[in-house]
Amino acid sequence: MSKSNFINELVKNENQIGAIAPSSKYLAQKMLAKIDFSTDLNIVELGPGTGVFTSKLLKRMSPNSKLLSLEVNPYFASKIRKSVQDSRFQIRCDSAENINTVLKQTQFLKVDYIISSLPLAVLPIRLKLRIINECKLVLGTEGVFIQFQYSLNAKDLLYKKFSSVDITFTPLNLPPAFVYHCSF
Repeated sequence: MSKSNFINELVKNENQIGAIAPSSKYLAQKMLAKIDFSTDLNIVELGPGTGVFTSKLLKRMSPNSKLLSLEVNPYFASKIRKSVQDSRFQIRCDSAENINTVLKQTQFLKVDYIISSLPLAVLPIRLKLRIINECKLVLGTEGVFIQFQYSLNAKDLLYKKFSSVDITFTPLNLPPAFVYHCSF
């Protein structure tokens, strides 16, 4: 996707997109660093945007793993749908707050990891809480929620919702980003 298309979507949908540029490979490395790709996994990706994490996940996933992405922006969802041809992958143009319903519709029975690029800083508090609660509901007891943000403003919320929150930082992204690894 061209930078001008990304910027056009940013301007049109400023309340849905929290980035000023697609995520860097360094941020992708931090997001995926603690995932054990040697086993078969069911992964949900929230807000894949341009698909930076999507492609990295698919490259590392086992042949029997599955990836389901939820993207609320129809333009981004359409672009990813056209560019990613992999039988392990599905994308739905839907809100992350509907994750449980979408999982039931797609017969995605369990979730090992949720990779989230949602712009929590710009979401209304009630929507943010619904999304986090839905994520907790669908994750197995061994499941992990991985979220990146450009600030630490989600820290208190995530500490309240998960028993373990590990925060790392990558300066090599525009803007620099914090990565939250959250588990039970």
